[in-house]
Amino acid sequence: MVNSNFVIITGLSGAGKSNAIKVFEDMGYFCVDNLPAPLIPKFAELCLQSDGKVSKIALVIDIRGDLFLDDLNHNLDELHNMDIPYQILFLEASDDVLIQRFKETRRNHPLSPQGTISEGIRLERQKLSELRGRADKIIDTSRLKASELRSELRSQWAEFSDKLSISIITFGYKHGIPIDTDLLMDVRFIPNPFYIPELRPLTGRDPAVQEYVFRSAECQEFLQKFTDLLKFLLPNYIKEGKTHLTIGIGCTGGQHRSIALGIKIGQILEQEGYPVNVKHRDN
Repeated sequence: MVNSNFVIITGLSGAGKSNAIKVFEDMGYFCVDNLPAPLIPKFAELCLQSDGKVSKIALVIDIRGDLFLDDLNHNLDELHNMDIPYQILFLEASDDVLIQRFKETRRNHPLSPQGTISEGIRLERQKLSELRGRADKIIDTSRLKASELRSELRSQWAEFSDKLSISIITFGYKHGIPIDTDLLMDVRFIPNPFYIPELRPLTGRDPAVQEYVFRSAECQEFLQKFTDLLKFLLPNYIKEGKTHLTIGIGCTGGQHRSIALGIKIGQILEQEGYPVNVKHRDN
């Protein structure tokens, strides 16, 4: 059983675990939803004895198995003792987004069937805090469409090779920093198209904005130095066994400079042969 082929999907109710497990099914994983935590080691042992017939596994463990959560750390330690490498994927979202999702589906929160949704979310965050701390990958789905979550998961788990898969997230600092970035670049020093009236309503996807951003000497020098740095770092990350890298590129609002640079850097890395997924979080 190779690394990253045993995935435990967990996280907050309403954060997208059902969508995630469908993505893993499409990628050829044998998927089990809501497996009680004490059965994880036994299930893994059975898969090991399948003569390779079951080699890619994804399990959903969440608050529905609340009765067994207290023993989950022990169950995960058993996997470690069995020399079974695994990864924990933790999905979360902001309280406002989770509340809205529950209202849209007209469902009660599993930890607060008779109370408020917000109280259920608070209790769930508390109960899952230790598991979140053990997670290998945390994805905030507050601003993600289902298609974007699919791209994010596929970029990390669909294929394994000697090439690092890369996610580039462009964002605006005024909306907060993405929590799951490995490398974070602040490009607010580059001249801002926001102050050009005809460019203000456009985005970094538009050629006029890209021309304005890239013609500045500061941008050209940054682009050269940053891509040189990446070309040095990426092979060394691969040597250390890293399979996925998330790069955050932020400007003030996430509309102009970060998008233009995210697209450009993504194109450069694709030319180097790396699989790249570019996501514009705030626009």
